[in-house]
Amino acid sequence: MTRHLDAPEVDSVRPLAPQEFEQIRQLAYRTFGLDLKSGKEELVSARLRKLVRGGGFHSFQDYYRSILHDRSGESLLAMIDALATNHTSFLREPDHFQFLRDQVIPELGTRDPIELWSAACSTGEEVWTLAMVLNESLPHRRVRIAASDISNKALSFAQRAVYPVERCHGVSAAWLSRYFAADGRPPMSYRIAPALRAQVSFTRLNLIESYSWPHAFPIIFCRNVMIYFDRPTQERVIAGLSRHLEPGGYLFVGHAESLTRVSHSLEFVRPAVYRKAGKKEARWNK
Repeated sequence: MTRHLDAPEVDSVRPLAPQEFEQIRQLAYRTFGLDLKSGKEELVSARLRKLVRGGGFHSFQDYYRSILHDRSGESLLAMIDALATNHTSFLREPDHFQFLRDQVIPELGTRDPIELWSAACSTGEEVWTLAMVLNESLPHRRVRIAASDISNKALSFAQRAVYPVERCHGVSAAWLSRYFAADGRPPMSYRIAPALRAQVSFTRLNLIESYSWPHAFPIIFCRNVMIYFDRPTQERVIAGLSRHLEPGGYLFVGHAESLTRVSHSLEFVRPAVYRKAGKKEARWNK
């Protein structure tokens, strides 16, 4: 008997055309500031094709129109989740955390609680690193971290707070024992301890839209997100962050995100660290 091999599945979605890429590029720029330059066509096609196919569309044009007609906004959020880059890790750019320990935390004086904002928290590794650093340095203070991101998918992962073992490389054994709970023997993953999770609140926030916090922060981390913005959008984002930074407060950006060519009112402290001018509030050391 002759055995017939199954025919390969035919992709019914037509290739991404130049005008379709331009429509999606402009939509991404308008809605969340992502600057998809020429050359990103394959990336856009690869990341959105599953959504196009899953929606029963045969072209990116039909998919684009469906986003515009979806008054719930869910289709747009799904597109943002697909296009947003969520690469991060525990203790990423470690000199930032060392500077936080050595320079910034001592300046906080007797301040309690300690509040800061992780403005592009992605899947949470930065948030939990900040929480661990603050708890180690100020064990008897209350810690409150506001964590935000534009991606619902990333926020869901961060809130779940469970990380495969391979994503925890670089975290010390002492921290793993103190701030994590192991799942399985040997561990297959680690979950953030409840006491640490209680110190963080997560919010979906688009940095190019109008937003507000009930108070300003002495410390804001907004790292490795502005590299995806053009200069006008970077200036808009920095202005918003500056408004929510206390006088004397510190802004940390990614090491690839020099603000040299960006118009802003912040003082340069060291590479990727900036400070808001003005007299520090009474809660800071004098």
